Amino acid sequence: MSQPKILFVCQEMTPYLPDSAIATGSRELLHAVYERGFEVRTFMPKYNCINERRNQLHEVIRLSGMNLIIGNNDHQLVIKVASIPSVRAQVYFIDNDDYFSRKATTIDPQGEPFADNDERAIFFARGVVETVKKLRWQPDFIHCVGWFSAIVPIYLRSVFADDPMFRDVKVLLSLYDNGFSGALNSGFRAKMEAEGVASERLETLDDPTYANLIACVLRSVDGVVLEEPIDPQLAQLVKDSGRMIMERSGVEREDWDKYKIFYEQVQNMD
Repeated sequence: MSQPKILFVCQEMTPYLPDSAIATGSRELLHAVYERGFEVRTFMPKYNCINERRNQLHEVIRLSGMNLIIGNNDHQLVIKVASIPSVRAQVYFIDNDDYFSRKATTIDPQGEPFADNDERAIFFARGVVETVKKLRWQPDFIHCVGWFSAIVPIYLRSVFADDPMFRDVKVLLSLYDNGFSGALNSGFRAKMEAEGVASERLETLDDPTYANLIACVLRSVDGVVLEEPIDPQLAQLVKDSGRMIMERSGVEREDWDKYKIFYEQVQNMD
């Protein structure tokens, strides 16, 4: 029997970014599933605060060069890669000068979300999906970690719903207590529609708050991991969605077998 393949799409991950609940959790999860027999690959944004020399990133020319049109503008897709020898895994980085050249992740030095985070997240999602297709590496699971990666499931269940590469994939989302304040750009829904996402999938994005974005994404995932502590209202939103849920509290942080069991349960869903 072949190894199950899992693709992680991470908002942040150590050692490329400083320790945080989501960055450290993503790295630990990568190790845990590898140790439990999964073949793993990972994607994350190439924020400019990531030190390329120290982390030994290099551009993958054969995967780079595609232009993605976001908001009527062309943006070049650049793919870089680094390796994590301890898990025999490659980490692919989505890069673009327009969206990822600033020395920050999703918030500015004053703590405010960047005004173009909607377009940045769209570009990241499109870049991930298009690059996976080029790699011809067909995953059994795609596990998105953090809100910035959460647009990927919307694409998979709409624009790429009939693509043989993704037709049978199971899609999961991990939510941490790291949402954004306020709302994304008011044109977010129109930009997603222009990408080919069906309008009825985007109804909650007329007011693109964090909660409304998650409500939209929940329609496109098979399972959700709630990493406590998490906002009770968001947790209730997830529970009301009817999706399969795994909750992780602080005392269970080392119980990584729960993930393997959860993946198997999601895999066996009707």
